[in-house]
Amino acid sequence: MVELPKGKWTDPPVLTRDPQALADELPRGGDIPDELDPLADGVLMEHQKDWIADDSLLKACAKGRRTGITFAEALDATLIAAAQRSAGGQNYFYIPDTKPKGREFIGYAAHFAKTVAKEMLTIEDGIFFDQREDGTTNAIASYIIRFKSGFRIEALSSRPENIRGLQGTVCIDEAAFHRDVREVIDAVAALLIWGGKVRVISSHNGVSNPFNELIKEALAKKNGFTVHTYSFGDAVKNGLFKRVCLIKGEEWSQEKEDEWEAKIRSAYGTRTAKMKQELDAIPAEAEGAALTRVLIERCMSADLPAVVRWDRPDDFKNLDDDERKEQADEFCEGILRPLLKALNPDREHSFGEDFARSGDKTAIVVFEIGPDLIRRARLVVELKNIPFDQQRDILFYVGDALPRMVGGALDARGNGQYLAEKARQRWGECIHEVMLSAKWYAANMPAYIEAFGDKSLLFPNDADILADHQALAYVNGIIKVPDEHSSKGADGYDRHGDTAPAGALAWFASNQDAIAYEYGTKTQPGNDMSGHNGGPPLDDDDRRSTTDIYLRGSL
Repeated sequence: MVELPKGKWTDPPVLTRDPQALADELPRGGDIPDELDPLADGVLMEHQKDWIADDSLLKACAKGRRTGITFAEALDATLIAAAQRSAGGQNYFYIPDTKPKGREFIGYAAHFAKTVAKEMLTIEDGIFFDQREDGTTNAIASYIIRFKSGFRIEALSSRPENIRGLQGTVCIDEAAFHRDVREVIDAVAALLIWGGKVRVISSHNGVSNPFNELIKEALAKKNGFTVHTYSFGDAVKNGLFKRVCLIKGEEWSQEKEDEWEAKIRSAYGTRTAKMKQELDAIPAEAEGAALTRVLIERCMSADLPAVVRWDRPDDFKNLDDDERKEQADEFCEGILRPLLKALNPDREHSFGEDFARSGDKTAIVVFEIGPDLIRRARLVVELKNIPFDQQRDILFYVGDALPRMVGGALDARGNGQYLAEKARQRWGECIHEVMLSAKWYAANMPAYIEAFGDKSLLFPNDADILADHQALAYVNGIIKVPDEHSSKGADGYDRHGDTAPAGALAWFASNQDAIAYEYGTKTQPGNDMSGHNGGPPLDDDDRRSTTDIYLRGSL
């Protein structure tokens, strides 16, 4: 057995009790049958298998209630502690937020040890001495299973203040409900030095809770944790109610399952936020603006070029191809060319585009990646009422001129799919055709929001960019511009947070693994823009019109 460092922890004295009597009195959640083999086909649900299969050194799980993650973790703990050192075996420490949960966990593990490990074992209750930083000692009740491998599973019935002396795998369960979870999480990082592993599991306890901060940091790739999210709905879809019926000896039916889930959800009454937190793994209070005005303005700079805005009247789409092309050429050569020529040829660049044809604006954001890793928006272009062909030509003009382009990401929903596909054909694998789905927002928007907190990106001073990013809000736990959101820009046109998704896409593209390429094509600034394939049928709409090419602000 691995010796614990002296001065921090001491082995718990074992209280003399009948091990079988203790095992019999330990709870096991839903009174699982004695013959239940968790490794049998169909016993574990897909999300439980997914959780166990992740062998990362650091992993976290945001879960709905009764999704079976603790059950799966107890099985994993048994396999870890029962294994020989040569097979990766080590001690396992379970730290719940309450004493009954520690007893329940040991009850699960004791069952698994008999049915899976199939070895004689001892179950003990004892005292674990936690030595505080000030030298005082706290006696903590614990429950222990010892294995022939020499390793043990130990459940600590209360929350130790200092766990840096532990060696092995540590699981902090219901972390959001620990008194000082941030200190506990910071402390367990030292386990990695000796080959230990850390698992942090919890349902949510508010948007400002340290556990939710841990999840957001992990999604922003700032702390090394892999993140799993399993809602109550996921568990039901994966067979939770079928397991309930199995345990109760009842026959399953879809009708019964629907009634059961509806009954559980209805128990929360009008407390919708509480229900979403408890069952859907959406932290309460996760509604409203994702960014404050102060935070956005901190990430704006007067040193960056003003936003370029070009709009056309409705009848522009009815002009001859040559006339439309000529006006687009004038815009590119007269307005875009000086800005593109001013880009630093030694810096990497990325871009993001949020497409619009009817109603809102197409926004293109170009980030320069500085030596300080700050992303600076050296070019922001907005296009209003521009046909597909000219949008394609303008995008090509911009992309072809970007020095050391590491990538681009384009909104590939609806009509945007055409332009995203054309960009991929032109520039290859560094282009990401993104479907802006709830899954994409959940995985990528936290990092974009964190970038404002770190001041690791900069936009030009612009009232519309400010308003666009103020529109970002928590919608059912994910950050996006709400579907129903609409605002008027400084020019009087409708907006739907246009530069916010474009900026998020540019940020996403700048963080993907890529090689910087230089492109030599027929559409470098100053060259002719003819020879492109035609776009899809135009989407007619009645819009307000202006007749001039204009640039707001000064260069």
